[in-house]
Amino acid sequence: MADVQNQIGLIMQLRRRGIRDADVLRAIERIPRELFVDEAFSEHAYQDIALPIECGQTISQPFVVAFMTEKLELKPTHKVLEIGTGSGYQAAILSQLCRRVYSVERWRELQKAAEARLAKLKITNVTTIIGDGWLGWPPQAPFDRIIVTAAALDAPAALLDQLKEGGRMIIPLGETRDTQSLVQIDKTPEGLVETPLLPVRFVPLVHGRVKRD
Repeated sequence: MADVQNQIGLIMQLRRRGIRDADVLRAIERIPRELFVDEAFSEHAYQDIALPIECGQTISQPFVVAFMTEKLELKPTHKVLEIGTGSGYQAAILSQLCRRVYSVERWRELQKAAEARLAKLKITNVTTIIGDGWLGWPPQAPFDRIIVTAAALDAPAALLDQLKEGGRMIIPLGETRDTQSLVQIDKTPEGLVETPLLPVRFVPLVHGRVKRD
């Protein structure tokens, strides 16, 4: 009962902060965030804060997850690439709103844990791999939408190449955590159109995969 009340409280807070997409709010309501945080932080699962996870990474605050998801403007037919699986929470939210999610993670420990959580929730339209997020997932390209959950100085060229014409990428850009901005990149017939959205603080998008089990 406490988790249900906390979930309702979170949804109300997201509404107050400007999240209006009913489908996004329903997706967040359906996914139990406490499953995706370390047990030591479970009492904070429904607070609107980022929390640490394994491998020095974080699970983004619910508002940022909701905001990024809303800005993707997902359709049920969309195929989405996520860079940075992390805990699997963002992928779980996306899974409720699109046809297929392909998620790339550089840490095997995180990927395996995320897969286990998604399986526990019987989510079957998310596929994860260990890989270099800078390179995307070429065999599955092109993608209708791309979401990047780690910050780069510039949008990786490989990801832009894998985005469909008419597609959209949401990515944090900036040299340091104090100068990052969430950016929407639309791929139009005339070229790329960048729209700054809001200041954020993400871990860096690191080249390469972690070569260990």
